[in-house]
Amino acid sequence: MSVPNTDVRSLVATALPMPVPADEYDGCPVTGLLRLLSDKWSMLVLVLLGRQPYRFNELHRAIGGISQRMLTRTLRGLESAGLVLREVHPTVPPSVEYRLTPLGQSLLGPLSGLADWAVGNEAALAAARRPVAAATSSRPSRPAG
Repeated sequence: MSVPNTDVRSLVATALPMPVPADEYDGCPVTGLLRLLSDKWSMLVLVLLGRQPYRFNELHRAIGGISQRMLTRTLRGLESAGLVLREVHPTVPPSVEYRLTPLGQSLLGPLSGLADWAVGNEAALAAARRPVAAATSSRPSRPAG
């Protein structure tokens, strides 16, 4: 992956240098997208906007527990990534509507596939986590020092 590779057919089929250089990992488009989507609210905002456009306050009311500041930050991040379009309507006061861009719409299929996989494997994932969590919690703690 030393040269920018835009013709990657499959994540699994891609040859990786060993060790993988940190700067290449950080610059990878997959890493960037996963960072964007892995915050607490981005995926939910994308799913909601995939169903319909929302005005800011409608979207804020549709997401329990998100602050206005965090919703603003989330929308700005998704907008700067080209996934969300912010449209200001010339009304008094101005109203702002958010919708997915065609690029954002095209992400819904892969996100649905990932969500289907997670739901289908929920029990197996939970069972696999239990032994690791139990082993971690049964280790004696080290004294500070």
